[in-house]
Amino acid sequence: MYRAIRQNKINTVLIMAVFILMIGVLGYLAALLFGGGWSTVIVALIIASVYALIQYFMAGQAAVAMSGAREITKAENPRLWRIVENLAITTGTPMPRVYIMDDPAPNAFATGRDPKHAIVCATSGILDLLTDRELTGVMAHEMGHVRNYDIRVNMIVFGLVAAIGMVADLLMRMSFWSGLSGGRREGNNGGANPVLLVLGILAAVLAPVAATMVQLAVSRQREYLADATGALTTRDPEALASALDKLQRYARPLQRANTAMAHMYIADPLKPGLMDRLFATHPPIPDRIRRLLDNADRF
Repeated sequence: MYRAIRQNKINTVLIMAVFILMIGVLGYLAALLFGGGWSTVIVALIIASVYALIQYFMAGQAAVAMSGAREITKAENPRLWRIVENLAITTGTPMPRVYIMDDPAPNAFATGRDPKHAIVCATSGILDLLTDRELTGVMAHEMGHVRNYDIRVNMIVFGLVAAIGMVADLLMRMSFWSGLSGGRREGNNGGANPVLLVLGILAAVLAPVAATMVQLAVSRQREYLADATGALTTRDPEALASALDKLQRYARPLQRANTAMAHMYIADPLKPGLMDRLFATHPPIPDRIRRLLDNADRF
């Protein structure tokens, strides 16, 4: 597990470099199309970095706001609170803020930028469905995301994906209006290079798709690691496997499902579609159950 955590940290650095490179390429294309040289690239990187930084600090609260979750005290739901509190004490992790989402769909998620600013949330549906033992396995999984700093990576990657989308949208609009203005001008010197215009439009369309696919691939690998971390915490992989089996059998989309935060949940909160496997935010639950049970004696 510790080797996997170390590899995840290395992958995180590589992924960050890929995202920065993508933003730089978009900025370079903008420089070729509209002038400005390297200053355009630098401005694009600065704007994207500032936007990602804002997302990093604000996305945790934005996530619970989008989900409609409400923060609870120990008196309001002692069962969930005590489970999370016991896991925090067991792992030496700061007590996260605990939220409940009033939704019959069984699910849970963790968010925040680090263990000191973590949030864990469970739906009312999962509280009704699972036994205490199974719920402990699920919350140990979510606390695993906190301990492995997956919540930080999710916030950074989410911010960079949004930044790429913003820069790509700006490039698309600039390419479109440049093409229109170039077509109206007389003479060869005034027109924009049609090849560069096509490249700019293609980059603007494909960059957000590529960024999203990288984000989802990262999320799928981190679900496996959080499963292992949770099982190692409780020494009860069968409980998490049983919970995942119930989540699969009683799965239903959330009432306030949001694609931007789908990767944060323990199970896919969206309604399956034709592109579900390509853009899946989670590995198949049967695979997760099999891994837990096959390695049960190692926990």
